[in-house]
Amino acid sequence: MTDKTIQQLFDLRGKSALVTGGTGWLGSAFSAALAEAGATVVISSRDQARAQAAVDLLPGDGAHHAVELDHMDETSLENGFRAAAEAAGSLDILVNNGLELLGKDLTSVTFEEFARDQTNNAGYFILARHLRDHVVERGAEGSIINIGSMYGQVGSYPDAYEGVCTASPVAYHALKGGTIHMTRHLACYWAKDNVRVNCLSPGPFPNFNNVSSEMVDRLTAKNPMKRMGHPWELKGAMVFLSSAASSYMTGQNITIDGGWTAW
Repeated sequence: MTDKTIQQLFDLRGKSALVTGGTGWLGSAFSAALAEAGATVVISSRDQARAQAAVDLLPGDGAHHAVELDHMDETSLENGFRAAAEAAGSLDILVNNGLELLGKDLTSVTFEEFARDQTNNAGYFILARHLRDHVVERGAEGSIINIGSMYGQVGSYPDAYEGVCTASPVAYHALKGGTIHMTRHLACYWAKDNVRVNCLSPGPFPNFNNVSSEMVDRLTAKNPMKRMGHPWELKGAMVFLSSAASSYMTGQNITIDGGWTAW
């Protein structure tokens, strides 16, 4: 096989990607990263107008698309994926980033609310299977990137939240731990189909518009790098996992957390 240069390895021109929840704090950075690397990007949201507004900010002179998709609803998953594939012509990359966040902690979450939170992973799986079937039918290669979390790997510090807000939601920890392990399971089954499945797990990347300064200070004190992450600091890993630069990598979880899970 002919060697590839660094420029060729990270080049996403000719590829198309669906980014669910691509309008949010981190989703916007994921979408921008893929577009900047040359991919055609389809942003999904439960709100078509919101998705289109995010698409309008991407580089590429109208090359990108917006679709309505609710990954908590099976019918919407099927219709949204089909619309995304038709808009882009085909899809090669899926970023499972959409999230319906409950936010209740272990003292107040109900059975139904806890179970509802896990539906996020059901949506991730169904979309991943759609992508796998879509690329196999075309005889192409695919890359699926599930968005996990450092909190799918470690518990949270009770004293970081006490007196400021509710504890880190137990259902979210269960959800993201499941996302990481589902990534491994799918990778083992779909490697033969030329479909890679990896996970990108962010650490503390708070939206400073929505999080109190005291909460940020507490989280900063727990982090070896003594600061919070900026969304653009995830862009390199996103392009890496989406591109030929990671062509021999599947079933893995990359954690970008300022060292949080290192101690």
